[in-house]
Amino acid sequence: MSSITVIGTGNMARTIGTLAVAGGNTVEVMGRDQAKADDLATALGSGTTTGKWGAVPAGDIVITALLYDGVVPVVAEYGDALAGKVVVDISNPFNATGDGLAHSEETSIAQEAAKVAPAGASVVKAFNTIFRGVLEKGRPDVFFAGDNAQAKASVKAFIESLGLRALDVGGLKMAHWLEGAGVVTMGLAGNGVGHWDFALGVTEFTG
Repeated sequence: MSSITVIGTGNMARTIGTLAVAGGNTVEVMGRDQAKADDLATALGSGTTTGKWGAVPAGDIVITALLYDGVVPVVAEYGDALAGKVVVDISNPFNATGDGLAHSEETSIAQEAAKVAPAGASVVKAFNTIFRGVLEKGRPDVFFAGDNAQAKASVKAFIESLGLRALDVGGLKMAHWLEGAGVVTMGLAGNGVGHWDFALGVTEFTG
């Protein structure tokens, strides 16, 4: 099993933390509001601990469960505390209307986070194509992207510990297209599917 630090105390932090604990992983919570971090750790139970904001995370995998505009500043703020860690960005940089990306260039929050991450840290994009309710109740495929094979293997093992199928889409530059896939899920939710209880996945055919 994996050692996980979740940076953030919101809904996705709670959901991923809950799944991580259920999967037998060791979990630490970090938040700017220490009281909220303590409350979430208590709610998660099973020995979940809290760390001091900005300190070296206990987890080998650090999940930034933050709004997209907070990810890069927090990675920069933590700085060398993230050296040697696998940083997992789960954010979606939607524009104000949810039908495009907030950044106009062919980049991603994960790629921008990698630029400010310390040497030895590896950034992986994952979980961003899944609505929280589906992650709580379903068994969706989890797409992930990154440049470091060992880091991706660690993230794949963590995803599988949650009882989910992990699907590698390639290098970190593919994070841009995963964010685009997040926009597609928003379009489907508002149009062709008409609700939020679904996830993108892969169906394989044989023969």
